[in-house]
Amino acid sequence: MQVQVNTDDHIEGGESLSQWITAEATSRLSRFQDHVTRLEVFLSDLDAGKSGANDKRCRIEARVTGRQPVTVTAEADKMANAFIAAADKLSRALDTDLGRLKDKHGRDTIRTAEAE
Repeated sequence: MQVQVNTDDHIEGGESLSQWITAEATSRLSRFQDHVTRLEVFLSDLDAGKSGANDKRCRIEARVTGRQPVTVTAEADKMANAFIAAADKLSRALDTDLGRLKDKHGRDTIRTAEAE
């Protein structure tokens, strides 16, 4: 799973932030590595340097093999909190999306069950 980190001009951290996000994303979403080919993480400061409540935004777009991309967004007062919230949302969204795919072909139906 490839992780690409994009930031706006107001986000500081550089390579160390990118490495931390890559490590966290890989560990938090490792169970989806067979389905997700790439994660694109977009970090932005909504107030452009001014401090404020929930002014950091993290958007994660997961490219799923054979499916439409799954995108989630989270806002928080710190970039790390925004990323963790977005990663948790993405995990739930992928569970739902890939769970539907599995259930579509994995359920038994009463119409084919033999009556006793």
